[in-house]
Amino acid sequence: MSTHRVPWTHGKWTTPPMESQEEGGRLLVTAREGSDAWRETYYGFVHDDEHALLTDWARDEAVEVSFTARFEAQFDQAGILVRASDRHWVKTGVEFSDGAPQLGAVVTDGRSDWSVAPVPEWLDREVTLRVSRVRDSLIIRARVDDDAPRLVRVVPMDVDLPLQAGPYCCSPTRSGLTVEFHEWRLTEPDGGLH
Repeated sequence: MSTHRVPWTHGKWTTPPMESQEEGGRLLVTAREGSDAWRETYYGFVHDDEHALLTDWARDEAVEVSFTARFEAQFDQAGILVRASDRHWVKTGVEFSDGAPQLGAVVTDGRSDWSVAPVPEWLDREVTLRVSRVRDSLIIRARVDDDAPRLVRVVPMDVDLPLQAGPYCCSPTRSGLTVEFHEWRLTEPDGGLH
């Protein structure tokens, strides 16, 4: 398959954001205060009101999303959401936590987990996330600007499970987070892990 850009009008919101508008081919999304995606672990609560623009996602395909955002408040976040159901999903991207941007992923299979690594040098720069669906796995990679992509995580995923994927953002602790999504693409998956 060749790379093709997904039109912003092609997806459907899991929860509509406060505002979204297309401008010069980009999508500007303003998150609602209190929006998030999380299930139970440690905090004990369930949040299922993230702003994710999703479309059906085929096997042996990769989804890429590029964005910039001015992260300022605890848990401001943006990236890619992959969803099978409200109890089975993966979000990956940049999340502002403990005073710095963190690159990470949350894998939810009934309950959520969380892994992060600080990337303070990524603040206010263009981030590209890429998730490849290969055999029984999701391979998550990320890069900033034109740097080489780095491996974020390998996630087990049932090869026959119907999935949807696309850009997402959340703002659990404040109002006013606006994410500028530059592109949403479907393309060939990674040829391998290494």
